[in-house]
Amino acid sequence: MFWTNLGSFFDTYQVPIGILIIIVAAIVIRGILLFSVRRLVDQVVNGVKKKQNVTDTQALSASPLAAVRIVQRTRTLGTVLTNVINVTVVIVSIILVITRIDPNVLGSLALLTAALGAGLGFGAQNIVKDVLNGLFMVFEDQLGVGDVVDLGPATGVVEAVGIRVTQVRDVNGTLWFVRNGEILRVGNMSQGWARVILDLAIPYDADIDLVQDKMLATAVGMSTEPKWRSRIVERPEIWGLESISAEALVIRLVVKTRTSAKDDVARELRIRLKRALDELGVSLPSLNTVVLSGFEGANSVKGARPPRTKPIPKQD
Repeated sequence: MFWTNLGSFFDTYQVPIGILIIIVAAIVIRGILLFSVRRLVDQVVNGVKKKQNVTDTQALSASPLAAVRIVQRTRTLGTVLTNVINVTVVIVSIILVITRIDPNVLGSLALLTAALGAGLGFGAQNIVKDVLNGLFMVFEDQLGVGDVVDLGPATGVVEAVGIRVTQVRDVNGTLWFVRNGEILRVGNMSQGWARVILDLAIPYDADIDLVQDKMLATAVGMSTEPKWRSRIVERPEIWGLESISAEALVIRLVVKTRTSAKDDVARELRIRLKRALDELGVSLPSLNTVVLSGFEGANSVKGARPPRTKPIPKQD
């Protein structure tokens, strides 16, 4: 009698029970997949921190650059995979629930789906473009969570990389939502190294050699101090006389730094150069026509080191 009633119960509530099983299974599968992604991300991040002997991600700025990129890229991939899992589980669950309610529903909606697909095809192109572009940006390591980037529409720190939208917070605190498909270029200021470029204007009658030696000695002395040694990658360089005008001579000093330390090094170096020029008795001229800012061209990427050439034999 009991088994008969139980079988009758299942026959009566077969559809609701099937839908409930699908929902529960979807929740369980989603939880397992998300737990696996989080565990994998935590293992990679904690492994890098343990290897570098640090406990905070920010402390990795003094560690090898590869370690920082591994942490940032792993967290970004974890965010993207989480979004993919959520969307996939929801879509599959909806399809299974509809099929459970009426197995013929999907077949009867085929023509309607085709008509809607033709009408929405042009709009869906943008969504597909956003998704594909976002995936390529992450897998090609164009950007990651925590990177300082210039995406064209917005410049700032990447806070999240989604399937369709990348969130960037600028220096004023504004959070920008940039569609991945609209990103035509990515200027990443957190990969590899950065370069501090200081253009210093001095009076026309100043001793150029003396000023250059003093500037270089100040920068080199700063780079040898324990506080700045880990932030400055290479020995500072004087690139020489950048421009001449009736008002001033402009001398360029460059320092190669870690990306996260560029602004700190630049500010400290400006203070020290000012004090060094005060010791020499050099007063900075009043500039009216000399412009010391601008976008650096590609010819400045490799610095002021001249190419190595061989002497040309003399021909009689």
